[in-house]
Amino acid sequence: MLAKCVFVCLFAAALGCRSKSHDKPSASKQTLPSEGPVTVAPSGTIRGSWMTTRRGRQFQAYRGIRYAEPPVGELRFQPPKPITQYKNVVDASKEGPACPLPAPPSYYVDEDCLTINVYTPDNNSTEPLPVIFFIHAGGFYSMTGRSDLAGPHYLLDRDVVLVTINYRLASLGFLSTGDALAPGNNGMKDQVVALRWVQKNIRAFGGNPDLVTIAGCSAGSISVMLHMVSPMSKGLFHRGISMSASPSGKEEPGYDMYELAVKQAEILNCSTNSSEAIVSCLKTKTFKELGDSLPKFFDQFGFDPVGLWKPVVERDFGQERFLVEDPVLSIKSNNMHAAPLIISQTTDEFFWKAFPVLRNETLLSQMNNDWDRIAPISFQLSPNISSESKLKLRRAYLGDKPLVNDEASARALGKLYGDSIIGFPVHVMANLMCRHSPHKVYYYEFAHIGNHSHYEDPVTKKPTGAAHHDDLIYLFTLSYRFPTIEVADTIDSKLVDRMTAIWYNFARYGDPNPTEATPELSNLKWPPMSSGTRQYLRIGEDFSVRKRMFEDRFKVWEEIYPLVY
Repeated sequence: MLAKCVFVCLFAAALGCRSKSHDKPSASKQTLPSEGPVTVAPSGTIRGSWMTTRRGRQFQAYRGIRYAEPPVGELRFQPPKPITQYKNVVDASKEGPACPLPAPPSYYVDEDCLTINVYTPDNNSTEPLPVIFFIHAGGFYSMTGRSDLAGPHYLLDRDVVLVTINYRLASLGFLSTGDALAPGNNGMKDQVVALRWVQKNIRAFGGNPDLVTIAGCSAGSISVMLHMVSPMSKGLFHRGISMSASPSGKEEPGYDMYELAVKQAEILNCSTNSSEAIVSCLKTKTFKELGDSLPKFFDQFGFDPVGLWKPVVERDFGQERFLVEDPVLSIKSNNMHAAPLIISQTTDEFFWKAFPVLRNETLLSQMNNDWDRIAPISFQLSPNISSESKLKLRRAYLGDKPLVNDEASARALGKLYGDSIIGFPVHVMANLMCRHSPHKVYYYEFAHIGNHSHYEDPVTKKPTGAAHHDDLIYLFTLSYRFPTIEVADTIDSKLVDRMTAIWYNFARYGDPNPTEATPELSNLKWPPMSSGTRQYLRIGEDFSVRKRMFEDRFKVWEEIYPLVY
């Protein structure tokens, strides 16, 4: 039962928990105009709606704008087909759908989901504003860019234009058979087409197309790093914020995910005789069948592994390729679109993944007695890792004692989950970029434990760590799950101001340190990371600069996965 609860928590966004309209935050009592704002962009006329920030600032919201043709019928499993011109006035006054994923009937889901949302304080500003282009989290199989998961009500107190998007998920976005039928990466190509839409249209919304910051958390963070090496993304952005995930660290990306294609076919009773049979059959299934099939992919060990679909290196079949080589090679050979970069991880990341194992006798016994089989699944280790290396990890984190359901085992196993899935890959990326990028790289640890967290103790209902995604709580209103952080003399409220100030400064200047416009950061002195001192910022109740984040724990990983930076 606990495993099921954790599963539901993990996919809270997909399940639409606490989903509600966020058009009227409780912080504001301002009466909004009855007529929605209108923007005349190069692609056409778009009508939006009015929203209000937590500090009472009125701003314009344009939601659910299609940036590509509906990826349905013969366009399913195909690269996105951009929409260059709207024939009629676009009604962007309401939320668009989520891309297919498990959700209750009341939650708006549709395969026609390639939409973009634009939030601006002024679509007629004399000086174009910096643009933040946010790519949502969710493991490439869940969550959305809708305002209940990426609400603009904190960031729009700053002079920025915020853009959020949907991209295709799971098999619909990342089916990869390694041949011309499904080379892969359609979800990433969706993101590219959305970035191209921004370049064409964002000036009409008051944004500066020459000052675009791509930002993302988890799967969105992986996306940000891959755009820096993708030939398709060149010239589409100028800064990057990569939070709590990395495409580097433990193994090179593959050329396909054929096993997942076969599994998707088996789940939906399709033939697996060939990639043609798989793709042809999957085209006949409804989007709901595909979206709702997600839980059936987690059948190896509890709900591990966290990661399933991922971008691949595309073989050349004459198509426009998103990824042409291992990103590590691109970075080391300076074959990238380097830009000022913020990289981060939280203190505890996936620590909570320990609890469903320790509190379930079957899973606990399997992890203790079948480590050689379970470790690669739970900790996303490369398939060819030796038994000796698996035991080395076990000794480093868990010692020579068996796991039991107690606090010591929970801490140890939680650190192993967090470091394997997020910590070590982020460590590798930060160290690569600070050595090879010609631009400054800023590294931070998010350590604050506030009133809410993406993991809260089921008994006390209180946070017990700084979990994966928790820094998002202070950058976006996440109304699907959390209440708005009201303006008050509290640590959480002040952290909203500080986090949004950091993003504003970085988006505008490429440097997160304080300016006259951000007095909230007056005590911040954040040095860029260097290969020698490897300094980083720890964000807790206060700011502090430290060195060599968690490197004592990462030594064992570097022995198993050696890399010359």
